[in-house]
Amino acid sequence: MLNSGNFVLYNEVSEIIWQTFDYPTDTIVGGQTLSTGMSLISSLLDTDRSTGRYTLTMQGDGNLVLYPLNTEATARDAYWASGFVRTDPCSLYLNSTGSLAIINNSNSYTFETLFRYSTPVFNINETLIYCATLDSDGVFKFYCHTFTGSDESPISVGWKKPTNPCEVKGLCGLNSFCTLDDDQPSCRCLPGTNLIDPNRISLGCGRNSSREGCTDCKKSCLEDCNCEAAQHVDSSCKKYSLPLKYVRRDLSSPTVLFKEGTRSIKSDTGTVPMLGPIVVKSKKAVMLILILTIGLLTSSCAALAISGLFVYKIRILRYRRLLEYGYLGLPEELTLQLFSYNELRRATNGFKEELGKGSFGSVYRGTLCKGKKIIALKRLEKVVEEGEREFNAEVRAIGRTNHRNLVQLLGYCNEDSKRLLVYEYMSNGSLADLLFKSTRRPDWKERVRIALNVARGILYLHDECEAPIIHCDIKPQNILMDDFWIAKISDFGLSKLLMPDQTRTFTGIRGTRGYLAPEWQRNTPISIKADIYSYGIVLLEIVCCRRNLEVHVSNPEELILSSWVYKCFVGRELNKLVGGEEVDKKTLENMVKVALWCIQDEPHLRPSMKSVWS
Repeated sequence: MLNSGNFVLYNEVSEIIWQTFDYPTDTIVGGQTLSTGMSLISSLLDTDRSTGRYTLTMQGDGNLVLYPLNTEATARDAYWASGFVRTDPCSLYLNSTGSLAIINNSNSYTFETLFRYSTPVFNINETLIYCATLDSDGVFKFYCHTFTGSDESPISVGWKKPTNPCEVKGLCGLNSFCTLDDDQPSCRCLPGTNLIDPNRISLGCGRNSSREGCTDCKKSCLEDCNCEAAQHVDSSCKKYSLPLKYVRRDLSSPTVLFKEGTRSIKSDTGTVPMLGPIVVKSKKAVMLILILTIGLLTSSCAALAISGLFVYKIRILRYRRLLEYGYLGLPEELTLQLFSYNELRRATNGFKEELGKGSFGSVYRGTLCKGKKIIALKRLEKVVEEGEREFNAEVRAIGRTNHRNLVQLLGYCNEDSKRLLVYEYMSNGSLADLLFKSTRRPDWKERVRIALNVARGILYLHDECEAPIIHCDIKPQNILMDDFWIAKISDFGLSKLLMPDQTRTFTGIRGTRGYLAPEWQRNTPISIKADIYSYGIVLLEIVCCRRNLEVHVSNPEELILSSWVYKCFVGRELNKLVGGEEVDKKTLENMVKVALWCIQDEPHLRPSMKSVWS
């Protein structure tokens, strides 16, 4: 039994001959895939694990579809589909970090992310386990189990399809319909019918044969469109539909009710009188009806005219903006806002307050929404003189990244040769300020949390984006702290916007000395392992609260941090690194091991960020 939950059988040469991951039932867990042609089948009830009534199928065309079981699996039978169609073989994959996606079978490339779980507040003492289950009610749900070491293990639902459980075809059986009671599905019987088995709503409803009085029997038949006659016998209401067979008159039998059109007639003497048409004879009433009708028509025409005017004005304003700024338009789902250069110049009061300057250009402080929202404006310098569409494509790639440990891009300006990016404002400065300049040294738990924040952000860039993003310049100055002291990585995805002499991955050096991987000096291709090396150096700086290269040291062997840490690790003197500070020794040893693993000279010896995170 592996830690992933996979039960595996091996032969004498350690080859897998059978494993549960190849035969899923109603659930997949982290690290498990649902390959092409495979299906999940729901259980019958939450308390009955036998085969249920619904199936989730990974079709050969790449579409993930929910069907009722034992149907022809046509579009008419489906009640939810991902809508993603590819000719390449696809699989549904749930990774260990809570991302549910459709991937390529051959190279694991992510075609479409259905859902990505984001932890609201990180707790180092918590363990999160994810699973996706086709429940007995036919709804496909993403669950997160939180283990804290105590007896309580809360379970939360992060995502579900369909969102309305009444959209599940076949949830209610024959002669019944689904309705929502406090967001919970409830099956109701059609008039004149009752549930066959209240504990199994899938069996549907049958003819009502409940015991009731003669008056209730009459009312029940009148409400039932399929009832043509009813007889109250022995405290039971018997209903019949036409044609009737073997009918005879029995004077000793009780009253029989027959229904004809909109009138009901008793078999004895009772009748229901016909209702004649309503005729209005008063002239005042006629005038009142006429005035009300004319007034209603007039007000309706006025409302339509005003609405048309507003629509016309809005379209004119949009057209003028298009002519003025040449807006080509980004997809609305990216929620990126296009700014004019004048708008951003006013927002920064003429670019007066400079926050910093880096390889990409200067950063200024500004405000939007009449001073209510503070922003950080990055003015790109030495950018490629490319077309407007190419620049928009690069901005879209950055805008699609969305993670709690990445600085969020809010908008941009692309006007003539001016290229500006608008980011959320990080009020507590950079990690470099916190570690090297602050009078308050962050305590041990805070430093561990920051190290995990940075690792989680790099993991997202490397493994969870549509295409891996190599940062190329991981350093404390590019790690910013928000209002709640959560670490966020900045300046990612900008390498393609620089001039060619700034981005050559074979001969030109991109990054900051002290954090550069050795392969930058070897004229070899750069991979994501260059970021792993930089993270290892940053991790050592976080542990020791000092720069990698420190001139003012009492002992010459402490000049280069990485060399000093290695000597302390070999000599089992890690307590020197924290200067007598009270820290968790096991955590300190693990962080040092990971950092030394990350800064290996050969890229293939370094771990992946997923290994670092785990």
